[in-house]
Amino acid sequence: MIKYQQMRFAICNEVFKEWDFPKVCDFVSSIGYDGIEIAPFTFASDVRNLKEEDCKKIREIAEKRKLIIVGLHWLLVSPPGLHITHPDSSIREETLEYMKHLIKFCHLLGGELLVFGSPKQREIMPGVEKEQALSWAKDFFLRASEEADRNNVFICLEPLSPRETNFITTAREAIKLIEEVSHPRFKLHLDVKAMSSEGRDIGEIIKEGAPYLKHFHANDESGKGPGFGETDFRPIIGALKSIGYQGFVSVEIFDVSPSPEVCAIESIRYLKEVMEDEDKSEGRCS
Repeated sequence: MIKYQQMRFAICNEVFKEWDFPKVCDFVSSIGYDGIEIAPFTFASDVRNLKEEDCKKIREIAEKRKLIIVGLHWLLVSPPGLHITHPDSSIREETLEYMKHLIKFCHLLGGELLVFGSPKQREIMPGVEKEQALSWAKDFFLRASEEADRNNVFICLEPLSPRETNFITTAREAIKLIEEVSHPRFKLHLDVKAMSSEGRDIGEIIKEGAPYLKHFHANDESGKGPGFGETDFRPIIGALKSIGYQGFVSVEIFDVSPSPEVCAIESIRYLKEVMEDEDKSEGRCS
């Protein structure tokens, strides 16, 4: 059985709003996080405007604080107009080209993965049949995965709730697409808030997704941090333990009240407490 020490904690940088990156890294390192996950739009509305020297500086800032840059998420927030299932093939191609730049950006930062959520940029548009959208998405992710392979990173597909998108809204739908793309660099990402919308036991979703799972976001069903709402993380952590999950557990928070600092501190405190309780319950307190 994998012990908890092999699970590491990260937090998403956009939680801290207008803070500059050195301040974010100083703070999250000081309160016990192992990694930082980056939303590209917090550095540039278009990553094509960033030079290799910019990426090197970002990486060095994190490394100086002994933080691992886990990877990227919120990939297609900007620039505007990107869409992977748009009926206009030129827009799909432009989106793929931008995705390739994101993959390179991730590689230059030393990141391992890109979480593909982007609900509005994958939404099935009026007049487009679902099977057609799936075909376009399959082509997009296969070609993007080939680029990911060249850069030694992974693309992790994130199922999202029907409140956010009408395309890939369950873990089973994500797994089906992952199986159809059938590329070793195309994996599954799971998010507690999103899984809460499925009406299924979260632990069972995690276990079902185990063969594909590469990354994990921790948050409350409400969008607050772990421990700030009604979501009990004990069975969730228990499920991650049971599958031997060794990746990062990244805290992603949408409601940062009362403050980013309090949310970050209390989220990691709660998650560590849950992990320690789970160890004690199994008689393996380390």
